[in-house]
Amino acid sequence: MSALVATRAPLGRQLRSELRWIVRRPRTVIGLASLCLVPILAGIGLWFAVDGDGPAGPGLAAIVAGNGLVLPVFTLFLALPLLLPLVGAIWAADGLAGEAQHGTLRGLMITPVGRLRLLGIKAFGVATMTLFAVTLIAFVGAITGVILFGGEGMLTLSGSTLSFGAALGRIVLTILLVTVQVWGVAAIAMAISACTEHPLVVMAATMAGVIVFAVLGIFSALDWLHPYLITSAWEGLSDVMRDPLPTEELWRSTALAGCYILIGLSLAAMRLATKDN
Repeated sequence: MSALVATRAPLGRQLRSELRWIVRRPRTVIGLASLCLVPILAGIGLWFAVDGDGPAGPGLAAIVAGNGLVLPVFTLFLALPLLLPLVGAIWAADGLAGEAQHGTLRGLMITPVGRLRLLGIKAFGVATMTLFAVTLIAFVGAITGVILFGGEGMLTLSGSTLSFGAALGRIVLTILLVTVQVWGVAAIAMAISACTEHPLVVMAATMAGVIVFAVLGIFSALDWLHPYLITSAWEGLSDVMRDPLPTEELWRSTALAGCYILIGLSLAAMRLATKDN
């Protein structure tokens, strides 16, 4: 037992190694760069959609002028239905199915790391990169919004205007809420990734599930099912833009995503525990 412990690398080193492995992949760099374009294009599109010459014109300009801090929140909600789940599914697919496809997962499973610890390291990498991606979108969105529309405050759905500091707090809260939702989708993708050696299967199955859940959420005859669909909870996240801040829907959506995280990682752990070397 002592020899086994001696050969086990420190957990911190393993986590850093996992992050470096993810960041150094060309697809990660390209994906993050593409995510930066989302708030920029959304901001430019909104700027040109304003009636008149630029954000000083009438119509929509009366809403967005000086309200650029809404752009990062708007962009995150815009990316949540498809783009961000796809990003989480890609990293989850590469974490296990990608390793299996390249033949490296077998070697990792016979090392003294332990299968549950291996899953934890892979999940940490996906969770960290997801948080970074969501934060990156919000950061670029905030900068773009302030440049194009100004950033004196944030106009809420309730009609009130938050101060600059309060607006930043709402942006941070939105980052955390959206990240947890993407974690829920990525956890299910991890479970699928543990069952196949084809990353494309993981991405296709995950995105198909997201689309099916969204379609099921449209039918009123399935109201009994809606509380269990993670996509149905995403609409309630718009409460982050109300003043005073209602928390019921925010807590419910977060708790539902937490259940998906628990179920997904549990299924992945069960599969890895019984997976042949």
